[in-house]
Amino acid sequence: MTDSVSEAANTVTVGVLAEQSDGERRVALTPAMISRLARRNVAVVRAQDAGATAGISADEFAAAGATPGDPATADVVVCVGPPTATDIDRLRPGTVLAGFLAPLSEPDRIERLNKAGVIAFAMELIPRISRAQAMDALSSQANVAGYRAALLAAQHLPRFFPMLTTAAGTVKPAKVLVLGAGVAGLQALATAKRLGAQATGYDVRPEVADQVRSVGAQWLDLGIEAVGDGGYARTLTDDERAEQTRLLNKAITGFDAVITTALVPGKRAPVLVTADAVREMPAGSVVVDLAGESGGNCELTTPGEVTTVDGVTICSPLNLPAEMPGHASELYARNIVELLELITDPAGQLTLDAADDIIATACVAGRDQLTWPATDDQAPTEQEARR
Repeated sequence: MTDSVSEAANTVTVGVLAEQSDGERRVALTPAMISRLARRNVAVVRAQDAGATAGISADEFAAAGATPGDPATADVVVCVGPPTATDIDRLRPGTVLAGFLAPLSEPDRIERLNKAGVIAFAMELIPRISRAQAMDALSSQANVAGYRAALLAAQHLPRFFPMLTTAAGTVKPAKVLVLGAGVAGLQALATAKRLGAQATGYDVRPEVADQVRSVGAQWLDLGIEAVGDGGYARTLTDDERAEQTRLLNKAITGFDAVITTALVPGKRAPVLVTADAVREMPAGSVVVDLAGESGGNCELTTPGEVTTVDGVTICSPLNLPAEMPGHASELYARNIVELLELITDPAGQLTLDAADDIIATACVAGRDQLTWPATDDQAPTEQEARR
């Protein structure tokens, strides 16, 4: 790679893109993580306005060692949301890109990256294995989303969350049901519990029942199990889905707020809250649907909007982590730096080892440019290299 900045320092440079998506306030690297990269001999160049919406000043970036400039000239470019077509076209062949790239839902972008000769790593494809936990950006951002979802439910519910005993009488605590007990769901349960609500969790994976109880919530057991690969639930059969719908319709009517977090990677989100269930909920109840980008878990969801149906408020925020850009950026930047430390050696040089499970799994473009084992029988086929 021939960038003048990297030639002067004889090391890898990292460029930080300014986010272009509407409402995206996070930034891919924060000053604390930039200082950590400096100890590894890695220089950072950032777009002039990168980080401004996350509340990070130019002086803070400068103090950490980041210089303003064109991030497209760097050896490694990092972002939060997917880069625009213009950003991609400005990257040089051989550039490494890391960020949320939506490879399953937007394959055209991945093809564009391949044609541009970019080596791209999708943060959402970091495998859920022990040594990759610190790189798990899906989990770090899901924690933020779950926390904000509980606050959103409390904000829209026209009742108190906690039990209150006053001179005028006692107010019963709100009842909150969280559908999906992944990272976001568990954080939503824990937050609702801290706010004083009676929290209950449901998931088709029975092994998470103890995790639900560990945050002080109750477990809703419908007797349906659908354990899948990689910590995700599998798609239910038609019969299982019908039974789940029947049982959930009956259960949902007993709750003041329902928070849904169920996703199946690369597929439409399962419908868990039907129109009939919404219409049977008491007036003033709230549904917070975190699966809006994938179609929604609520049949009446309008992605990105707050609507009211028969007195029930349905919220479908599309990017809750961006509403807490400070802490969300800190967590995401740590995920990014953990990946950067995996793909660079202590001297700050790129080491893209295709034999590494994390690198091989997260790489969605430019696979033929990874360092493959030297033996012929282990070299990638053309199809594997372009996978």
